[in-house]
Amino acid sequence: MSDTITVRGYVATDVRSTTAESGLAIAGFRICTNERRYDREAGTWFDGQTNWYAVSCFRQLATNAGVSIHKGDRVIVTGRLKVRQWVSDEGRSGTSVDIDADSVGHDLMWGTANYRRNLQDRLPTGAAPGTALGDRDREADDLPADLDLETGELAGTASLESALADTGDGPDDPFAVSGGSGSGHGTMGG
Repeated sequence: MSDTITVRGYVATDVRSTTAESGLAIAGFRICTNERRYDREAGTWFDGQTNWYAVSCFRQLATNAGVSIHKGDRVIVTGRLKVRQWVSDEGRSGTSVDIDADSVGHDLMWGTANYRRNLQDRLPTGAAPGTALGDRDREADDLPADLDLETGELAGTASLESALADTGDGPDDPFAVSGGSGSGHGTMGG
């Protein structure tokens, strides 16, 4: 049986990346979450209990996390929960709460991110790395004609305007963001 969990929290340690003898990429870091509660009598927010999780990433997720995730970032992690008891050589004991991550990403509630697809994800099926991307079948991917496959950016603003019109995220959209941007800092729930 496998328990799947999604956790929002802070990256509390630097990401440790390594490669196993078999060539498997592995990365790990710890995250902490804390509950924010409002005290109506005092009229202030306060921190509740802090929970700690050890996150393990493998293969391409490990490689991407190693270059994208940094200590202090707010992230969302989804994966398989593993709770285990441990005893050290000195006799100390405790409980470890681990997540074998399936997905890790920045929590966009608190800041912005600039996503870039991996080169391997952009190659045609069966193509070897180093193959020219220009002759790729764009219709199969339903990609805009002026999308730069190397950078992930649209070459012209006409495509951006038509893409926004198609999604409803234009100037008349009630959910569109207007004005300045957030600082990316703040406290959960407050």
